[in-house]
Formats: sequence, C-alpha cells, structure tokens
Amino acid sequence: METMTSRERMIAAMTNGIPDRVPVAPDISNMIPAKLTGKPFWEIYYFNEPPLWRAYIDAVKHFGTDGWFIYGDMQFQWPFDWREAIEDIRKTEDRWTVRYRGRIDQYPYTYENTFYIANPPTTTEKLFKDIEQDWPLVEKMFAPPVGYNPWLMRQQREALGELGAFGVSIGYPGFQHWFSYFDGGIKALTYWLYDKPDYFDRLVELQEKQAVTMMEMILTEKPDFVLLGASGTITLQSPKLARRFGLPTIKKLTAMARDEGVPSMLHSCGKERILVQWCAEETDLRCINPLEIPPMGDCNLADLKSHFGSKIALMGNLHTTEVMLMGTPAEVRRESLKAMRDAGQGGGFILSTGDQCGRDTPEENLFMMVRTVKEYGKYPLDVQAIEQELKKLDGIAVP
Repeated sequence: METMTSRERMIAAMTNGIPDRVPVAPDISNMIPAKLTGKPFWEIYYFNEPPLWRAYIDAVKHFGTDGWFIYGDMQFQWPFDWREAIEDIRKTEDRWTVRYRGRIDQYPYTYENTFYIANPPTTTEKLFKDIEQDWPLVEKMFAPPVGYNPWLMRQQREALGELGAFGVSIGYPGFQHWFSYFDGGIKALTYWLYDKPDYFDRLVELQEKQAVTMMEMILTEKPDFVLLGASGTITLQSPKLARRFGLPTIKKLTAMARDEGVPSMLHSCGKERILVQWCAEETDLRCINPLEIPPMGDCNLADLKSHFGSKIALMGNLHTTEVMLMGTPAEVRRESLKAMRDAGQGGGFILSTGDQCGRDTPEENLFMMVRTVKEYGKYPLDVQAIEQELKKLDGIAVP
C-alpha cells in the first residue's frame, strides 16, 4: 500500500531519501502531452489552448506517473520597454512560420519561429545575428529582472496539487543556453569565441547576475525544487568550456537553494558523466537527470550509483528510442527493473527516461513503467524478486 503522495515521493527521492516506493516520472514534458490533446501542436505552442503545463498535468493523470512539473512561471518583470508584434505569418498544411519584429528600448530586433502540426516549434531565425554588433541588445536581454508576478505560478501549483513535485526552471551560462539566441548556433559561437573572446566573459557575467536575481525571487516562492535546465552542457561544448562558463554559476545557484532549504535539480541531456561528478563533488546540487546511455549519452546507472549515489540523487534513464519508442512492453519492463536494481537501492532514485519521449511512444510502454514500479519498486527493494523477474523476461527458467 502506498503511503506517500506523488509530490511527497518525488521530494523524498530527489533529496536522496527513501520514499515508500521508487517514483516513476518519464520525461514527457512536450510531445506526449501535446499529442494527448488531440489538437494540432500549434494550438498548444502558439495559442496556449491548452497551455503546455496544463496538458502535462492531464498526461500525468492519464498515465498515473509521479509528476515532474518544470513549468512554474514567475512572469518576471524587466527594467526596459519591450514591445513586440507579429510581422508576417506564412501557413501551409503542416506548419506556420511566424516572423516577429520587436524593440527593447531603442534597439530593434527580428526573429522567426516555425510551428508544426505534429512537432514542437523551432526557432528558424534567431534573435541575435552578431555578438559584437548586437551587444547593446544582448545587454538588455540578459539584464536582471526587477520583479515578478506570482499569480500564474500559484494557479499552476494549485492545479498540480499532490500529483507531483512543483518546479521552476532557470538556466546558466554556456553554449547550451546561448546557441538558442544566436544565428549560426554552435558554429558561430565557436568562431566568435576565438575572434571576439572578450565578449564571452562579459556574457557570463551578465547571465550569472540575471540568474542570481532570478533565483532570489524564485526562492521567495518556495517551490518544491528548482530545475537548472541546461540540455547539452557537455555535448554542445567541451568539458573545459563547461567548467569555465557554467560551473561557477551552478555552484552559486545550488548554494542559494541549499541555504533556503529548496532542492535543486539539473537536467542536461547528452554526455553527462563528468557533469555528475562535478556536481556531486563541487556543488550543492541534490538531483541530476536524465543520465542517458550510449550512444546518446555516456552514463551507466550502476557506475553512477556506486561512485556518487551517496552525494546526489539520480533520475533516469531508459533509452527513449530503442526502448520507449521502438521497444515492446516486455523490454520496457526489463529495463525498468534493471534501472531500479542498479540505482534504486537505498533510495535517492527516480525511474525516468533519457531526454524527452518521442511523440509516437506507445502508450502501453509508459503504462508498463508505472506498472513495473508499483509491482517491484516498494522499499525496501526486493532485489531477489527483481532478479527473478529479469530471468523470466530473459527466458531463463526460475526455480
């Protein structure tokens, strides 16, 4: 019999405690909830009908997972006059391309987003075209907020209730963040790093000040956790650059959260093992995900649990394509059991997937994750029963 709510269970696990059972929170933060609405995806991402956060709550109810809510919206207020309008919309049967024109104080900008009928949107023309020429605009965009409006976040928290842990997301400096702002992406940033290096130290300083101010405001609202969202921290730049640009800010933000008693979590898809080590040994981070396996990442749950499990909680890591998208329910069951065996003992573990389950992930595979946890995830884990079930699934006779 379960003795905790999903919210209580998630918080216990992400703070390296032992809940009543292993929480199960697959990464279904975008495509699965949007698909479940039955609407074209531009209804969710362009019109907010329904907003993605509400679609996610509906998905949690549908599958019976433990909620991992990362959409807490602070509605930050900024120290400048910001005006933006739609300049052009081009529509085809499968996509809408929307061009925006705006101005922050006296500095103009343009960018373009493409909204798809059955996929999340993408930015097809980015805001900044050159780090030097657009520097006045960059300074404005990375200015610290001067306030926030909590009404939406409080509405979100009430809607989630005890279905899961309520989180607010925040970024930190690095290519993994900047490439979404600059035309040319990683390639352009790499050239500028060598041709215009002074701008990068200034950009780190700007973003860190912004992030620290954001964190101060977030912590006044006492969310269940703060998510450092930084997909590709190692994949989109070298470990050397990640340490230079991102790690100092991670240290500051996680220490701030620790001092206020709010757990911090970090999400970085792709290669991550060295990041797990840094965070466990050098920061106050409480939990890290998605810990992807090769070839998408470089993580092994048993290895991470052995080396860092006493210092940091782990969340992951079923393969989102080979297992969740293309695998059978039996394969999902087997990999779920292996993950609990490898990282679930002693608590501090949330069963999840690698980064973002694909849109066409079979529902029965998500239901199987939940079923397997409910059957075998109760604490203290019965490792012998897990091993016996694994042998059955592998076609080995069980005495």
